[in-house]
Amino acid sequence: MKKLLHLLTITSSSRSSLILRLTLAIVFFPHGAQKVLGWFGGNGLEASIGFFTGTMGMPYLLALLAIAAEFLAPLALFVGFFTRIAALAIGFEMLVAVLLVHQNNGFFMNWTGKQAGEGFEYHLLIIGISLALIVTGAGRLSIDRWIANKTN
Repeated sequence: MKKLLHLLTITSSSRSSLILRLTLAIVFFPHGAQKVLGWFGGNGLEASIGFFTGTMGMPYLLALLAIAAEFLAPLALFVGFFTRIAALAIGFEMLVAVLLVHQNNGFFMNWTGKQAGEGFEYHLLIIGISLALIVTGAGRLSIDRWIANKTN
């Protein structure tokens, strides 16, 4: 168990990983806060679950997991706690969003309002940052780095 914990948390003192981790946390947190807390013009938890289960036809448990990932993973990323797991959750959610919703809208975001919906370029950026964090870990100023040093 100690070896697995070390493998999950081992990281360098990289500034690049810190920048990627904080950027992803800051960009992604508002999406989770919309769904859970109703902040940033969101509808809150009950309405979000209703949208995922009703409109999108997702099972309740998967809807709850998706919303939890959007809310909790950015918090974990911000402090660098189990960064690889948090990045995997966000990256996977964005892949699912591309496959279920955005791939038919093309590559580009709907900046001009002329498309039927949003493309997947934003999602691709999030997936790329997530993959980088899965590979490199949390970097400096992270709980992961502290845990890895304690379990070495």
